[in-house]
Amino acid sequence: MTAIPRADATFRAVGPLPEGHPAVKPRRVGVLLLNLGTPDGTDYWSMRRYLKEFLSDRRVIETPRWLWWPILNLIILTVRPGPKGKDYEKIWNTERDEGPLKTITRSQAEQLAGRLAGLGGDIVVDWAMRYGNPSTQSRIQALMDQGCDRILLVPLYPQYSAATTATAADKAFEALAGMRWQPAVRVAPPWHDDPAYIGALASTVRAKLATLDFEPDMLVASFHGVPRDYLLQGDPYHCQCQKTGRLLRETLGWDKDRFMVCFQSRFGNAEWLKPYLIDTMGELPGRGVKKVLVIAPGFTADCLETLEEIEGENMEHFMHHGGEKFAYVPCLNDSPEGLDVIQAVVERELMGWAGPAAR
Repeated sequence: MTAIPRADATFRAVGPLPEGHPAVKPRRVGVLLLNLGTPDGTDYWSMRRYLKEFLSDRRVIETPRWLWWPILNLIILTVRPGPKGKDYEKIWNTERDEGPLKTITRSQAEQLAGRLAGLGGDIVVDWAMRYGNPSTQSRIQALMDQGCDRILLVPLYPQYSAATTATAADKAFEALAGMRWQPAVRVAPPWHDDPAYIGALASTVRAKLATLDFEPDMLVASFHGVPRDYLLQGDPYHCQCQKTGRLLRETLGWDKDRFMVCFQSRFGNAEWLKPYLIDTMGELPGRGVKKVLVIAPGFTADCLETLEEIEGENMEHFMHHGGEKFAYVPCLNDSPEGLDVIQAVVERELMGWAGPAAR
């Protein structure tokens, strides 16, 4: 049997280029981590730009445009930027002058690059935001400029939703649509039930429990909510959140009556996935649940929805209604456990492009 040489080796074996031929870069593989986004600042106009881009996305808001545009432009973008900016100020990374989501995602990309070095020197890791900066288009172009003719897109959402994973892919495909020479592209699937992910979540819960001076009556897994209609139209997000919760509970060995799944960050008047976290925090003390531990498995990095909403608003609501002890388990972030999960997903999806299988 004749051995088939690696594609990149063949590419580099080409003889001298004809006179006037554009320079040919070494073939590389790109890995692009994609997160939701963050405003460029906490001031009114920075917040307004960010909210406009986010809330104009048809994947996020499926309300008919004729109804949504007046609400968005005349009410929301006038009223919300100020208060939201103040919320961001509470969690802002003042040293870098950026939101924590940007700080953590950058660190994840930098650490992942070091971890993937063993697969060869032809892997370039970068990161981008669906909304805000750095833009998806700019980072795809940066990877192309470095010779990446194959790019793995990694939406940093363990559970799939059209409002997160799909819109991140949409933005990448939009960038590709304007390119004459497109790279080959793969999109990493969600990892809501991956053993590496469930094990990492359980590890962080155990580590947090070891630091507490109380035994929680309830462990609450809080996921970002979406309108209930999205579920009815076929979005798998709710089912994947429930499976993550079940697997986490089983791995920890907790009884069903000491564990529950909730949904947070409801927006507007439509019915969203239930139970709502904020309502649950107000109800639990009346049911004799006075000590709670909350984890947010759907977020790969702490952000406004975890640091301000869970640790701030929901904790205050719980204590105001008679709660005694409240603790929050930080997201996997750029911890070794968090990087183990991202690395496992990336290495699996790079098979045939990088590592021994590509040689």
